[in-house]
Amino acid sequence: MPVRLVCCSHSPLMTTAIEPTDRDAQQAFYAGLAAQARALEGFAPDLVVVFGPDHFNGFFYDLMPAFCIGAAAEGTRDWHLAPGPLRVPQERALALVRHLHGRDIDVALSWAMTVDHGITLPLFKLTGALERYEVIPVFVNCAADPRPSLRRARLMGAAIGEFLAATKLKVAVIGSGGLSHDPPTPRLATASPEAVQRLIHRHAPSQQDLDGREARVLRAARDLVAGGGPCKPPSERWDRAFLDFLIAGRDEEIDRMTDADLDRDAGFGGHEVRTWVAATAAARALGLVDLELVSYRLIPEWITGMAIIAGGAREATP
Repeated sequence: MPVRLVCCSHSPLMTTAIEPTDRDAQQAFYAGLAAQARALEGFAPDLVVVFGPDHFNGFFYDLMPAFCIGAAAEGTRDWHLAPGPLRVPQERALALVRHLHGRDIDVALSWAMTVDHGITLPLFKLTGALERYEVIPVFVNCAADPRPSLRRARLMGAAIGEFLAATKLKVAVIGSGGLSHDPPTPRLATASPEAVQRLIHRHAPSQQDLDGREARVLRAARDLVAGGGPCKPPSERWDRAFLDFLIAGRDEEIDRMTDADLDRDAGFGGHEVRTWVAATAAARALGLVDLELVSYRLIPEWITGMAIIAGGAREATP
């Protein structure tokens, strides 16, 4: 099957003018994204499937699914990204949900999904717009404990790939999140009473709320660069081990990772690697055989280990 996979780290700090610690590292990551955008344009997919997290902009503890597929979706304006609708093929999204339920995977369905920078940022960077291609957004709960296991994320992704293989479409699969990072996101167990209410009750953050949150993350990033602050630094050792497991298809190593392992070694944001696991499983079910590490660098001012992996199925021999 024709398939193209791109898994990429995202950091909303990419959208800011924060001072670079190594301008070459930032430029190398941007160059890698640009190369993947050109490859995707040349591939000309019929459908894009994006696996992404949310940062309490669209999904809240009032009702937190492990996985959710959008039959209609709207991008938020967080980090001053342009908001707007995604072009979701509704009947195909519904058929996908039915397929997953038939495989005993209880994925939720939304007719009004809100997607934040976890899904919109890679769409802007890799396709140039939210509506350029037909897109099915797949939310994976990575921020709200308790989360689905990495094994469950892999099985869900594989079942989505199985469904996509039967469509005979040219499919681009994107996984967005991670790698290791520890953002100053409130945790339900330790947050202030006011923050707890924001985590639980569904709401549309005001621009003032978003600006305040973004200023807090910027301060934390600058503190991290200076050797202090609330965020622990990203771990190159953990990132490279995870990337090695993923590229080699060592599912058993990834399946064994627990939330406690991720909290300790990859930070609170490291849970987002579930999106890479799901996306890679989907692409492999579509026939992906070539997978490579395009780039990897620690970028402290983005508080994240920034990587890109990509691949596709080999062309059939005439």
